[in-house]
Amino acid sequence: MEKTRKGESHSFEHIRSERSLQTTTGRFADLRKKQVKQQRYEAKKAEKKAQEKEHKRKEGERKHKEWEETLANATEEERLKLIESRKSLRKERMEKRSEEKEKKMERLTRAKEIGQNVIVDVDFAHLMSESEISSLAQQIMYCYAVNGRSTSPCHLWLTGIKGEMSTQLDKLPGFEKWFIEKESRFYIEAMADRKESLVYLTADSETVLDELDPKSIYIIGGLVDRNRFKGITMNKAQEQGIKTAKLPIGEYMKMSSSQVLTVNQVVEILVKFLETRDWQTSFFTVIPQRKRTGVDLVDSSKSEPLSEEHQEKEGDEDEKHDLLERKKLCVEVPLENGS
Repeated sequence: MEKTRKGESHSFEHIRSERSLQTTTGRFADLRKKQVKQQRYEAKKAEKKAQEKEHKRKEGERKHKEWEETLANATEEERLKLIESRKSLRKERMEKRSEEKEKKMERLTRAKEIGQNVIVDVDFAHLMSESEISSLAQQIMYCYAVNGRSTSPCHLWLTGIKGEMSTQLDKLPGFEKWFIEKESRFYIEAMADRKESLVYLTADSETVLDELDPKSIYIIGGLVDRNRFKGITMNKAQEQGIKTAKLPIGEYMKMSSSQVLTVNQVVEILVKFLETRDWQTSFFTVIPQRKRTGVDLVDSSKSEPLSEEHQEKEGDEDEKHDLLERKKLCVEVPLENGS
């Protein structure tokens, strides 16, 4: 009897071991497929970039040739007029650009004084590879760009800038002149006197964000491959004793199986809400169609129907964000339903 039990025990252990091995092998196979897919995408992206560069070069040569031919076939008087007209147009463009830059700085200055504070927490760099940190830096650049174009920008903070993260950020064009707060300290140190105002946006929170409180400071955590670090931002917030919240996405739409948003998408949603005070418009403008299974307005009284302008814009925004998402940078998305 005892030998039989031992035999059964060994048999069960053998089956369990085989299943474990199959599971591990399956995971490695899935990982390999993802790596191959990513390599194909990177190769295709590099090829497309080279083609675009070559097209731009040829287009520049064509325009230059046309201009030279136009001048060659013109009289001396016509030539002087053409050159003067070109100089005038260039001056107008420069003046317009200067005016736009000045207005942008006025908006950003006002946001710093009385606007909504939003932190991008880069304290996860030690968990990422160099290429992943580079992707995070690119996403931060998108964040700065979309915020600068907004009519109601927030005041952006970067906290925990150290080591390789600092190196990658310094590579961004004009980073040293960006009108944002750059902190080598972590937000919990930089905001020690405002700790009660800190709110970490995380999918695991039980608090749904209905409004943006001007007195609150919202934190977004940048991560690559959220599945590797499930619950990391929620745990961090709890350990630090700060509040948490999640975006009310589930009240306005159903998400597909891919429930990951890039850092710049989360920032853009917040900025869009500051402009419109409408979550539905914010979500449908920013979240690409491929991440939705359909519209599911749980409480239709919370929102107005999308305008024709926003409906038409969805296709363009979808294409733009599809491109950005492929950067492989993701954040623990503050969704209604945590994963």
